Amino acid sequence: MDRAKIGEILKPAGVREDARREADVRDRFWRTARRAARQVPFMEDVVAAYYAALDRATPLKVRGTLLAALAYFVMPADMIPDFIVGLGFTDDVAVLSVAIAAIRGHIKPAHRDMARAALEDVDA
Repeated sequence: MDRAKIGEILKPAGVREDARREADVRDRFWRTARRAARQVPFMEDVVAAYYAALDRATPLKVRGTLLAALAYFVMPADMIPDFIVGLGFTDDVAVLSVAIAAIRGHIKPAHRDMARAALEDVDA
């Protein structure tokens, strides 16, 4: 996936769109995360980004970027449909890695701690 397409996905949205994305992410995140866990090599970062996106203390612009990336992640039909084994999450990985790299400093130790605990629960 090229940078222009990723930039289009992560472009700033309005308050309504961010609210819609947040609702989609809250509704579908864990179901998608369980399916993607073995295919996304940095799942702990993805889950920490989820917690940062839902944290009201995270700056609005950062939350918007994360919600855009996470909304793309939870959409079942995107550039490469997620049900295609071995390839389905490659476009999601590209979008998530760019978003996480851009806002890495806003993912706090508490978000990472919650991510580790959540992933331990998922593995159990």
